[in-house]
Amino acid sequence: MDSARERLAEVIAELERRDGTNNSRATSPGAGGSRDENTSNLSRSRNRPRTYPYFRYLPYKVEDEAQRQNNFQEMVSHLYVAVKAGDFSPGALHWTREIRNWLGLKFDPTKEQRIRLATLYYELALAPGLDVTAAERFSSMFMVLTKRKHYLRQGVDLTLDWRPLYRELKAFVLPAEADMVHTTNVRRNIRTLTKMCTFAQLYFDPETIPDMLQEILPYFSTSLTENAFVVVGLFNLLFPTAPSRSGDGQVLPQRYLPAMFHLWSLMNRSRVFDTTFLDLFSRLARDSLVSVDISFSECGIHTQEQTSLIFTAILRMLDIPVGQATSPYSGSVDISAGLAILLERDPKKHPIAHHIARWIVMSLSPACLDAQTSILTRLEGLMQAVETFFHPSNSGGWTKTLHQLVFYLADFFVMRWNREQSGELEMPEERKLNGPLKRRFVLCLREVVFMGIYSKSGSAMNFALSTLASLAYLEPDLILPGALQRIYPSMQGLVEVHRTTSSLRALQVLSRTMVRAKGFRCHVTTMLGLALPGIDANDLEKTLYTLSYIQAVCYSIPLFDLTEGHEDVSGSILASQWVGSEVERMDQEGVNVKLDYEDGLAEKDEELILRSSTSNFAEFVSAFLRKVFTLLENLPDAARVRSGSPEENVVNTLPAAFTPLLAALSPELYSMALNRFADFVSNHVIHQARDAMAFICSAVCKVNPRKALSRLVPDLIQSIRTEIDENGAASTRNTGADVLPRDRGLVWSVSLLSMCVVHVGDAVLEHKSQLFDIAQYMQQKCKGMPTVHVSNFVHHLLLNLTGTYTVDFAQYEKDVYARGITPNDWGMIPDPQGIEIAWHVPSRKELEFAVELFKNQGQSAVQQLIALTDGTSPIKREGTGKEWSDELSRNLVLIRLLLSGVSVLFESEAVSSETASSSNEGMEVDMSLANGHVPEEQDAETSTVSIEEADENEIKPTYKYPAGRVLTDADPLHKEIHHLREQAGKILHTVHQFLTEKQEDDVACFGHLYNAYRSWFIDVGIERSAHILDRVTRLLAADIHPYKLSGRRKQYPRPLLLRRANVYHLQRVRHNSYPRPKTELAKTLLLDLAQSSVSSYTEVRRNAQSAGEAALKAIIGGRPLVIPSLLQALEQGVKQNDFSLIKGGIYSLLFGSLSKTIGRDWRYAPRVIRAYISASTADKPSVQKLCSTAMLQIVDFGRPLERMVILDEDVVQAIAPTEDVLEQIDKKRAKVTKKRRNAETKMAALSNELVDLTKASHWKKASRTAIIVVTLGLRFEGIASEKMVDMLVKGAIDSHPGLRAFYGSALSALFSLIDARATAQHRYENYIAEKLYLPAKVYLQTKQADPNWTDEYLASFANPEAEYYIDHDHPGWLVWDKTMPAYKANPKKDIEYDDMEQQTLNRIGKILTREWFSTIFDYFKQEPRDAGADRFRMSNAALLIYAFELVHSGTAAATFADIKTETARVFGDGTDKHQHRATAEILGALLATTKDKAVGLRNEVWEYAFPIVQQVFADGLTPENSSYWNTFLHLILNAKDPRRSWPIVESLALFRLDMSSNAAFKESSKIQLLQQCITDIGWRFQLDKPVIQDFLAHLDHPYKGVREAMGVTLAALYRTRYHESYKDVETFVDSQRAASSIGVAPYTPSQDFSRTMHSVFDRLEQWRQQRTPGQQTPSSYTSGGKTVLLWLDSALSSFECTELLQFFPNIFLEQLLHMMDVKEDQELQGLAYHVFRHIPNIPHRLGEDTELIASLIRIGTQSALWHQRLRVLINMQVIFFRRLFLLPREQQQDLYDCVATMLEDSQLEVRLGAASTLSGMIRCSPLAMRSVMIEELNQKFTKMLIDLPLPKKAKGTVSASNTGTNTPTPEHSKLVLTRHAAVLGLGSLVQAFPYSSPPPSWIPGVLTTLANKANNDPGMVGKSVKSILSDFKKTRQDTWQTDLKAFTKEQAEDLDGVLWRSYFV
Repeated sequence: MDSARERLAEVIAELERRDGTNNSRATSPGAGGSRDENTSNLSRSRNRPRTYPYFRYLPYKVEDEAQRQNNFQEMVSHLYVAVKAGDFSPGALHWTREIRNWLGLKFDPTKEQRIRLATLYYELALAPGLDVTAAERFSSMFMVLTKRKHYLRQGVDLTLDWRPLYRELKAFVLPAEADMVHTTNVRRNIRTLTKMCTFAQLYFDPETIPDMLQEILPYFSTSLTENAFVVVGLFNLLFPTAPSRSGDGQVLPQRYLPAMFHLWSLMNRSRVFDTTFLDLFSRLARDSLVSVDISFSECGIHTQEQTSLIFTAILRMLDIPVGQATSPYSGSVDISAGLAILLERDPKKHPIAHHIARWIVMSLSPACLDAQTSILTRLEGLMQAVETFFHPSNSGGWTKTLHQLVFYLADFFVMRWNREQSGELEMPEERKLNGPLKRRFVLCLREVVFMGIYSKSGSAMNFALSTLASLAYLEPDLILPGALQRIYPSMQGLVEVHRTTSSLRALQVLSRTMVRAKGFRCHVTTMLGLALPGIDANDLEKTLYTLSYIQAVCYSIPLFDLTEGHEDVSGSILASQWVGSEVERMDQEGVNVKLDYEDGLAEKDEELILRSSTSNFAEFVSAFLRKVFTLLENLPDAARVRSGSPEENVVNTLPAAFTPLLAALSPELYSMALNRFADFVSNHVIHQARDAMAFICSAVCKVNPRKALSRLVPDLIQSIRTEIDENGAASTRNTGADVLPRDRGLVWSVSLLSMCVVHVGDAVLEHKSQLFDIAQYMQQKCKGMPTVHVSNFVHHLLLNLTGTYTVDFAQYEKDVYARGITPNDWGMIPDPQGIEIAWHVPSRKELEFAVELFKNQGQSAVQQLIALTDGTSPIKREGTGKEWSDELSRNLVLIRLLLSGVSVLFESEAVSSETASSSNEGMEVDMSLANGHVPEEQDAETSTVSIEEADENEIKPTYKYPAGRVLTDADPLHKEIHHLREQAGKILHTVHQFLTEKQEDDVACFGHLYNAYRSWFIDVGIERSAHILDRVTRLLAADIHPYKLSGRRKQYPRPLLLRRANVYHLQRVRHNSYPRPKTELAKTLLLDLAQSSVSSYTEVRRNAQSAGEAALKAIIGGRPLVIPSLLQALEQGVKQNDFSLIKGGIYSLLFGSLSKTIGRDWRYAPRVIRAYISASTADKPSVQKLCSTAMLQIVDFGRPLERMVILDEDVVQAIAPTEDVLEQIDKKRAKVTKKRRNAETKMAALSNELVDLTKASHWKKASRTAIIVVTLGLRFEGIASEKMVDMLVKGAIDSHPGLRAFYGSALSALFSLIDARATAQHRYENYIAEKLYLPAKVYLQTKQADPNWTDEYLASFANPEAEYYIDHDHPGWLVWDKTMPAYKANPKKDIEYDDMEQQTLNRIGKILTREWFSTIFDYFKQEPRDAGADRFRMSNAALLIYAFELVHSGTAAATFADIKTETARVFGDGTDKHQHRATAEILGALLATTKDKAVGLRNEVWEYAFPIVQQVFADGLTPENSSYWNTFLHLILNAKDPRRSWPIVESLALFRLDMSSNAAFKESSKIQLLQQCITDIGWRFQLDKPVIQDFLAHLDHPYKGVREAMGVTLAALYRTRYHESYKDVETFVDSQRAASSIGVAPYTPSQDFSRTMHSVFDRLEQWRQQRTPGQQTPSSYTSGGKTVLLWLDSALSSFECTELLQFFPNIFLEQLLHMMDVKEDQELQGLAYHVFRHIPNIPHRLGEDTELIASLIRIGTQSALWHQRLRVLINMQVIFFRRLFLLPREQQQDLYDCVATMLEDSQLEVRLGAASTLSGMIRCSPLAMRSVMIEELNQKFTKMLIDLPLPKKAKGTVSASNTGTNTPTPEHSKLVLTRHAAVLGLGSLVQAFPYSSPPPSWIPGVLTTLANKANNDPGMVGKSVKSILSDFKKTRQDTWQTDLKAFTKEQAEDLDGVLWRSYFV
């Protein structure tokens, strides 16, 4: 032992030496030290110094670094002891929480400490055997430690092993691999695991990529589709994307990317795959950006081809609707993801737009600027293609995603730009973003963002505004001119209201950039003036945005008149003239206005204009105040408090806007504002605006306390006295919560006064006597509602006097004001390291005043309460006693507010030593007294120390840090207030006793009393009851949110930086308020609360329970004190059937923190469980509801405790302390073990006791009891007691269906536990580590090197004989592993059971008699109660599988012969569907039991079962029962070797269609069974050829059901023929890389398949020729066509759809178009149309669609049938859009030419279709191509109109239409047709830009041409012109004023009258 200790000491000393120095300079300002990559900086704590010096800014001396580190070491040492001793919960969890709090105080461990802790918590979070809740906490701590990347760099500081995480995930998603399901082992939460991956993935070593591929890739298979999703999901979670540090070529992304693209292409049409790969690629792009080893081009780390594919996927994912296209995704693919759904990231937290944006931005580099195609050009193309979908009028499902995408693009760009500029992101110089790239990026997003800010969707608008701010930050010159051009008209009220709100919000987000941008800042004052009308009581939403805008501006600029002392500027004339001229210029130049202030405006002129603009501030402030006063006078009543109503929001926003505004005012303006306020306050009483006004007064006083208080306090005090003395305010009590009109003036003044004196510092001392007197005066005089406000005033005054807080709201440092404000101070960002903070620290005088006030008010309250309770008060309880209640409540409220007002002065040490027994021995004595309530169990218990006693009384060391303590222990003031606090506590107890005895129905008083109790307990050291820290933190977070910038830190205005220091101070104070030991008084009060927690009055119960919960958190050892009394009450309630006692007891014990304590403390748990069970029979719905909710807690009590946890000793040892702690560990371990044994013994005893209870109880009680019995009694070590076994086996045939179901599943769990125990070789460590031994399982060597191996392997599945069975589908599908799992076909031995297991099985077997089986079979045969349960029930089969095992082994009393007889009896004559269901379940279970059994037994079972099955399959199937047999088949075939069930597989495969049979259902149901068989067996189904031949020979089957089954089965057969079978992972990766950058193209059709396809379509063509056109009856053509269409539909909706690509152009298209022309058969038409619409959705690779496009063009231009020409147009547009990034320029041109030619089609419908297609194609073309096409087409169509005019009519001729005789000549028709084509062509150009405002410069010309040249044409030509012109105006209602400016005067005159009334008259 000693040698071990010495060795340990050496190791620790060595670790200490390595640790180097302990002092971290993390938080001190200054440089961050060297950034070298070696490990010598492990003693440093961060790679980047803190931005904000938290410790330096505090107003008191803080602890030194050494003390922090010592405390930290101590905590880690305690953690080490707890982990080593196996004390995880509560031990390790407690220290985890302590460490977390320590980190929360901005203390930093050294890097090495952090690494060790992170590794330890990673290990703990995944440790086998650990309790789930503890593991959740540990994983959360792991995430905290690794949350910020700058603490630990990936690959340098920390490397984690991916396997433990993989092991946990694998148990969820590849359960077949774990061989058995653990029903008893509770799994971790999968969401926690996937979240952990997000953090841990960064630290996985890229060198392990080959191992990871080797481990995970072999599972990939599309034959069992779920596996494909699982593999890709696991890659996404685990794949290390960090660059390798070794520069090893094997792990460079370029090596394995082709393989990834290949995997992607194996699962086409899947949204899940698209999302997953984009997520993976985007992280890869991010992490590779900085690596020198990874090559980087204009496409980032990708090739051109890869980039095109990814952009095509992005276009798919945006869900943009195109023409009549269906979705590019197929639901049937993603629905087969199965368990892989568990691996998906939460789409709310990881939206797809985030992945897309990250991938794009992280792939940008200056290389993009010159390349012809690059990431940037494609991004521009993408934005131009979807531009119209951003317009507010064009909203839909895509709106949010598009705006989110733009938001993330801008956000990532800003982040990358900032980090690169600051040098934080180290990367090769040539990859850094530069100016030109930034400009192009901003231009690319600019248009769509300007559309987005007017969006109708709230979330889209928020995204657009944030994006606008980011873009303006990047390029002010590009964004601000356009923004101002749009904002000015809407602020001047020239456009719709909704645009004004958008403009206000835009101004708010742009204000920070604007005040800093030269020239633009001169517009700010004008904008402020224009915003004022927005403050309007009739439109509160607009008011909110106006106030927020003013707030934003006031944080950034000083409201000082800068013209003073400058002769060269006189007033605001200069500024107003300049702004006027700029606005005019914007008006004329329109949205593309350029304001080049940087070069076009001289510095000096700009400064003069700015100075001139500031002379308006006085006017602005006074106008603003007028507006606010009007608003307050007209504010509607807020309906409810905290209802989130607009009124409430305004009240909250006003003070937020006022504080910065007042702080920004110059002294003169402040004086003016103060006077205006004082006048308003003294002349008005506006009741509904009271809170708002009080907040504003608070803001006024905080900014300049001395000046404001001397102006306001005397007035307010005077008006209070006047109200009380002269108006009789508050002279009588009032009912209800409303303030009487008489009292409103008083309440107004008191509220304002109380907000004036809070947080204003020592300025109140000047008014000390007045404030003291008025407080006393009001307490004496007032009654009723106003008294609450009076007490609140005292509370505020105390808070102000005793608190430590910042009293500094200034915008600049003092020296800036001293030298004078200049224009350069506008928008200045302060340095977080260089500010001086003014704090308020309570002075002696203030403390004396506070204590005096506290004493004066407190003593009077205490005396009045004594008088009220002992009857000496003049106010009596007689009569209604309402006045007495009021008086009592008032004093209770006062006491509560007084206690929380001086809470800062209370010290927990002093509080807990008030007459306390705070020594540890005293505590032990207390415990025995407290638990004296348990006489009946006490004797058994005395020997064992309860864990709770140990936990609660082991007063753990606490770590306190200086937090500005102001009173010392010896100070008389200190003693006095603590004495008063104790007095208050005693009087509260007295009041409690009095109320409980005499006034127990006085619910209101109880409410106030328990609120006072809560304050007494928790308000020590910090005002916890007010949640002060949370509130301050939340408010600060809301205020700094607009100033947060990605990649920049703490770039906030000075007032917000100051508030951060205040929050930090409060964090320290809060940290010090630890739970404290209990005193006698505290015990008494806790027991009072416990007593009232079971009161008969609901409201009283609730108040007492919530106060009790709060109190227990503040007192150590409180819980064991209250549990006995609550438990006694519950037991009594159950006995007396007293519902309120039951409810109070259950609620208090099971729904709060006590439930955890009871679950750990098994002196109480059994009593609680017994009481709960008795209570659950109470005859009251509310109690029943409560009991069913509490069930979860009760079940939790019975969870097995941790017996063993497997941990890596080295990881734990790494945190071992230097001193010897072995003794501590041993003591603790002994204690933990003893506690666990004790609890387990109690559990087992209780479980046994409860078994008897289940027998005689009502089913509801029995079911609850049974659940508890099972959770308590099912254990690995003892399996289950005999009583419990009997209960379960007999219960499985209980007559009550609910109980039967539960007992059945519990019995299955018991069997499964026995099997798990046996396969773990009866050892617990094997069981938790999931090391299982299956006698039949072997690992076979695969012959990877043999090229024929795969063929041999597959051929072996065509024969029934086998030495080994291969149950898993995946081996060899994608790659071969060295070995594969297999099972012996004739195992010599079965699972071996030990004595205990065998005994249990024997006990079960005795009860499994023939009668047992007979009964359970009969229950199976019963008709289910609800239709939903009418299916094959897997749970029944699972139970029978276990039962039959016992029959086969001879353990059961029943024999196989009995089973046969009973089965025959159940099946009967087989006419009833219920007979079939039961038989299918029984036979399914029978056949499933033969797995891994000896051959003899297997043959016996098959010989019996197979004939029955065969008979049913042949003749017994009906529509009612076929689903049962399908599931039966699934049960015996799924994930099993087909040779195990050879007879069935063979008989199904021998099925042949019988054309003469008219039993359509029989045929189709057999095909469905065959299809089930093929789907389950997958690629190993080798009996396919004859089936395919048979089906192909009978394609024209007459029956619909058979055709449908045949089509789907054909698709399934061909789908499962495909496999890749590379010899190993390396070959797979290399061959993909060798093939191309996107890997080998999968699903290439074999020659055989091609021949089949050709022959099928040749036959269809023959049948088509044979069919008589117009034939109404079905023919071979229509029947065969439908079968083929169903086959194609199934194949094209699936992932292997690309297999059919090469048949599209020449085979499918023509036939589909022919089928769509068969009008007589609508089903055929519909199916053909459906399949035809699939075509453009099938993904092609680059260049694979040349023929298809050529075919479409051929049909469109040459087909004789106009229907066909029209239909190909549908697909042209979709193909053009979907393949925007893949089509070469020539093909795009061909498509354009084709559509333009089709405009001249002879058929009107085709022409109209071509016009809309052309317009769509132009809309989504990239800009470069779009411009060229528009120019060409415009010239072409204009020329057609001009060159071919309509001939003038000779005068006097009558038109043809009048006479009805004259037909137009062919020449005339051709002319009309050509002109119509030209009109439609020009129209489609115009309609391609429905929303661009102003319209492109060429549009006016086109419209004029149309109006002049074709408007007067008769017929359809003229009609088309008119509709084009009117549509043009209709879509532009919103922007018509602007758009009109695009027309010249001549053009407008030409259009005059045609389209609109002249505006030019």
